[in-house]
Amino acid sequence: MDVERLVEQVVTGLGFELVDFETSPKGRLMRVFIDIDRGVNVDDCATVSNQLTRVFEVENVDYDRLEISSPGLDRPLKKAADFERFAGSDVQVRLRMPIGNQRNFVGVLAGFSEGVVRLSTEKGEVAFPFDEIEKARLVPRF
Repeated sequence: MDVERLVEQVVTGLGFELVDFETSPKGRLMRVFIDIDRGVNVDDCATVSNQLTRVFEVENVDYDRLEISSPGLDRPLKKAADFERFAGSDVQVRLRMPIGNQRNFVGVLAGFSEGVVRLSTEKGEVAFPFDEIEKARLVPRF
């Protein structure tokens, strides 16, 4: 049984977006990061936690601790849809392989189309394939 797929089914069924799912090496700790357009509150986390607890009991998923949280202001960008949704936002991107001796980029997400992410940096616009992104996060503005 794929626990991540089960979690995604439950979370989306409740009207939330599954942003990220993490487990400890032996699967004893599960962290679920959820989001919704209006923002996540404590009641949302409790609702998802209660529903997942019930589903895990029925599906015999063995775990010690379940944590439900919002992704935070520095939300990770994981899916192609995230790069479309957050166009115009400040982001930090780390690539799997360097481009011109550089793996880390910070700038404004200029867009995403046909599998290519465009980023406006201080040095100009750069573009790289979505598949080459190791890690990406929003950079909060204060």
